Amino acid sequence: MTATIELRELTKRWGDFTAVDRLTLTVEAGECYAFLGRNGAGKSTTARMLLDFLHPTSGSAKVLGGSGRDPAIRARIGYLPGDLDLPRTMTGMEAVDYFGSVGGAPDRKEVDELVERLGLNTERRFHEMSTGNRRKVGLVLAFMGSPDLLILDEPTNHLDVQAIEWLENTLTTWAGAVLVVSHDRY
Repeated sequence: MTATIELRELTKRWGDFTAVDRLTLTVEAGECYAFLGRNGAGKSTTARMLLDFLHPTSGSAKVLGGSGRDPAIRARIGYLPGDLDLPRTMTGMEAVDYFGSVGGAPDRKEVDELVERLGLNTERRFHEMSTGNRRKVGLVLAFMGSPDLLILDEPTNHLDVQAIEWLENTLTTWAGAVLVVSHDRY
């Protein structure tokens, strides 16, 4: 069986600074793995290399048996970036429709259920939302379509208690693999 995440001697340097140093890791389907550490420790950098947003200096990163650059593979990944930056005038539902169309039309029943459980008003424009509600839009985008791999960068930042409880409960039963990137609290 193919590993969900397979890192071999993964390294990322910027000049003299080494963000990730020869990281080797395998994560299988159904496993939850967390990178915990200080700012600048290479956690988000590793996630971005998995998604092929950044190229490693050396080593390799495979996700779902291939490259995060492959659109078919990328459609099987749910990603919550550390900082979700959407167009100011886009509503939450417009974001769901736009980004959901990448993997085909989003399942409206699934989206409505996620929105309800998170207590999110998707008719508000992004610039009108609180930071926590912006984060909830990101969670809907990451979880819709029940991806085989979730990559969640600082998933609890700015969330209210109810949303954190939903996230914790959902992750305990998630069938796919999960990679959480966080500081020393989660």
